[in-house]
Amino acid sequence: MSGALERLLADRPGTERRQARHAALFAALVTIASVALLALSGWFLTAAALAASAGTALAFNYMLPSAAIRLFAIVRTGARYGERLASHDAALSATARVRPALFAALAATPVARALSLSTGEASTRLVQDASAVETALVLRSGMVGGAAAILSGAALIALAGPLPVLAVMMVAALLVAGTWTLSRQLAASGRAVLREAERLKGQTAALVEGAADLRCYALEDWAVARIADGGAALAAAQQRDNDVRARIDAASPLAIAVGSALALLLAAPQGAAIAALAALAAAMALDGLAPVIRQAMQASAARAAYIRLDGLLDTVAQTPGATITLNPNLVLRGQDIAPPARIALRGVSGSGKTSLVERLVGLRAPIAGEVLLGGVDIAVLSAATLRASFAWLPQDAALLAGTVRDTLLLAQADAPEAALWEALEDAALAERVRAMPHGLDSWIGDNGASLSGGERRRLALARAYLKPAPWLLLDEPTEGLDAVTAQAVVARLEDRLQRRGQGLLIVSHAPLALTLDGEITPASWRAAPDHHDVLFVG
Repeated sequence: MSGALERLLADRPGTERRQARHAALFAALVTIASVALLALSGWFLTAAALAASAGTALAFNYMLPSAAIRLFAIVRTGARYGERLASHDAALSATARVRPALFAALAATPVARALSLSTGEASTRLVQDASAVETALVLRSGMVGGAAAILSGAALIALAGPLPVLAVMMVAALLVAGTWTLSRQLAASGRAVLREAERLKGQTAALVEGAADLRCYALEDWAVARIADGGAALAAAQQRDNDVRARIDAASPLAIAVGSALALLLAAPQGAAIAALAALAAAMALDGLAPVIRQAMQASAARAAYIRLDGLLDTVAQTPGATITLNPNLVLRGQDIAPPARIALRGVSGSGKTSLVERLVGLRAPIAGEVLLGGVDIAVLSAATLRASFAWLPQDAALLAGTVRDTLLLAQADAPEAALWEALEDAALAERVRAMPHGLDSWIGDNGASLSGGERRRLALARAYLKPAPWLLLDEPTEGLDAVTAQAVVARLEDRLQRRGQGLLIVSHAPLALTLDGEITPASWRAAPDHHDVLFVG
């Protein structure tokens, strides 16, 4: 793979590389010590029993084999601990770089791409796909351990001759080939599970978001039935996936039984002690392939996760993000305007006002020639340049879970406290915040759950006020406000514009008493009735 994710994983610090090498070394030591420990134990017990039955127990050297057994036991225990520690450390270090990159990618995804991602899909990218990559990284050392198990097992079985070695190698080859074949079935069943999980997550999130409406229309049972149907579909997909996993899980003990039995039978002419050594070495060599089997089971999920995450990261990598400084003059539908101009965007509902606003801040694909910023067509400017020019209040502003202060500082991370209170005053919300138990540090919940709709609107407006930009871009700033509060918000907006000298582009359905320099009605919008007190037409 050579996508963005693989490049991100390859660009790792030296400590992470060393940990990955240590994990591979420890994995090899674990399997070599395990094979040697069991094989030598089998030989030792059998040889000691034969010596006792022959009356030569006093001449049997039990000190050296017992010391070697103790050594292999210690090496196996220490190496297993070291392998787990090193492999997880390397994997966690890698995913610590991947997860922020994925979150940044989701946050910066172009709107056309973002709209195609459901909530379930977005959470899957951040959680399940990232976990699949992490698991694949942890299991990388298992390939080295599996190879070491087979090689060390073959070396010990060779003491009984070539036939036992050949038989065990054939069983190992069949085990690996069968596992990889079943892993293809696992890939299909895994995709089905992922698809149903994404669908259920997205559906559940949508129903939870609309819980109030569902209660009002007595649709709770309908919603529960929808979730139950989704859960049943997911359970059926998981059952099919578990059936494939069960067959893979059964393959390993079956191979161990067949391989050790063949080694015992074929090594029998060399004596009971050597036959026991060969049988147990075969059992542990085949058991040492368990990490390879786990990696085969994980390979399909990891491969699919790599493809999905590569697509997400590559999309962002192709999105230009450099910011350049331009003068704030706008040419909008042929009209040349500059701060502190105040312009209303007119048009009937659905005519595209909000779409134009979103093109101005780089959330929709621009239309060549529609808008110039600083004499440059916005179609060739980066989203970062556009967003530096506009302080935006969207029509449906979202608030992240956190405090009032957290919400405001999203617009300007280093804003002093005095600026926060000034923005709240201008949004007619300062008095409400002062009345909260902890003022600016009061928790507002998910999407401002502890606030009313109008308060959430004004907090989003205060956040837009805080951003240092030459233009204020306000989409429905008084929506959801009562007449008195709306009048206060407009009056304070007028005062703020006079103090700051910012330009204003505003969209609103409501007729507001705000001094304007003009209005723009794009040719594609249907003309509204010409009425002297209707400056904002929806």
